[in-house]
Amino acid sequence: MRVLAVLLFVAWHLQAEHVNWIWTARYVVTMDSTRRVIEDGAVAVMGERIVGVGKRVEIERRFTATRRFDLPKSLIAPGLVNTHTHAAMSLFRGIANDMPLEDWLKKFVFPAETKNLSPEFVRWGTRLACLEMALSGTTTFTDMYYFEDVVAQATKEAGLRGVLGETIISFPSPDASRPEDALQFTEKFIKRFRNDQLIVPAVAPHALFTNSDKTLIASRALANRYGVPLLTHLAETRQERQKSESTRGMSPVCVLDSLGVFNGRTLGAHGVWLDDNDLRILKARGVGIAHCPSSNTMLASGVAPVTRMLAMGISVGLGTDGPAGTNNDFNLFEEMDLASKLQKVTTGNPKALAAQQAFEMATIQGANALGIEKETGSIEIGKRADLISVRLDAPHAVPLYHIYSQLVYSLKGCDVENVMVNGRLIVHKREMLTLDRRKVLAKAAEYGLHLVGSLQ
Repeated sequence: MRVLAVLLFVAWHLQAEHVNWIWTARYVVTMDSTRRVIEDGAVAVMGERIVGVGKRVEIERRFTATRRFDLPKSLIAPGLVNTHTHAAMSLFRGIANDMPLEDWLKKFVFPAETKNLSPEFVRWGTRLACLEMALSGTTTFTDMYYFEDVVAQATKEAGLRGVLGETIISFPSPDASRPEDALQFTEKFIKRFRNDQLIVPAVAPHALFTNSDKTLIASRALANRYGVPLLTHLAETRQERQKSESTRGMSPVCVLDSLGVFNGRTLGAHGVWLDDNDLRILKARGVGIAHCPSSNTMLASGVAPVTRMLAMGISVGLGTDGPAGTNNDFNLFEEMDLASKLQKVTTGNPKALAAQQAFEMATIQGANALGIEKETGSIEIGKRADLISVRLDAPHAVPLYHIYSQLVYSLKGCDVENVMVNGRLIVHKREMLTLDRRKVLAKAAEYGLHLVGSLQ
């Protein structure tokens, strides 16, 4: 009998498909088209792709693995998708708080950037942001900043996925004296990274109110020439809308639409001050929205009409925005929780933006908004292996009755234990494997001391 058992085991082993990884857990939250949640589930990974998703017994019958994680006290979920950041601004964290957006920008952020920004500043700021994002479960982030080639290098070093665009703005910036120079930089950036497995290059005109019509039209043309997304700030504040209506007789959405800016893949960050006509335009043009609840509340910009957008079929993801006074961290678990509660309190409906919808916004909806839903945002065969495991045994995590409620209202970024991006393990047992945590934190503290001196 023992010999027969050995022979059967060998036969099974020879027939089973070999993979690099098998992860098993108490639950697998797939976010596929049926929103399947698999109890006692497993995921198989080969190379950078997911090759199996199902019950643990099924996956173990079909596959053998070089490495495996058995996580009976955890759930496996898609990596989170942050649809709007300014990553390197992590080094400006808390530099100015409790003030309107215009004052924050003109009196603090723009002067601080003028005095301090350099490629190395951006490199270390992006490393700090990537460290924070990875440790709280974000595997893909969208960025609009300066020296974006350095952002891309630091992102790849960390092992994260990035949708990245160089800021195009009307006045001289730290790395471009004219918007034309920023457009030229962007074209070179696109050519360099357009076939990269981790980097999706983008065109990023800052906003309607910080660019000429000519620059906005050129930005759209450049994005369409290479088939990449366009990122921009959109209808963030009441003042922005009022100025657009008083000077041009149209809302910001209508102006951008009249210029053809939405004629291609577009992501608008914020989308707070939108009327019904604006929403119809966004739906018709397939524009995605990055909802940034912490940023919009901290600046008193307002609350985006998220439930109306979702009801119309507009793709809405979640974004943290950048530290320095709009939101001082990159924690998408906080954004899920706040997004849901803001919609409830502003609509007077406790059913508004239910937990499952909020988690969709942090995963597959965010990927949809960016146009990368075929690659990431859910756990499905053929997609990139962007996975996180989240522990379910902390005091704030038990008992568990409803998986999405737990994810959105109870679990925290610090419950994330393991993170994989593109089939590569980058966080193991809450330790970052790709960046030197102590060195990054020490460098951030060093920049902080320098910043204090430069602003006095």
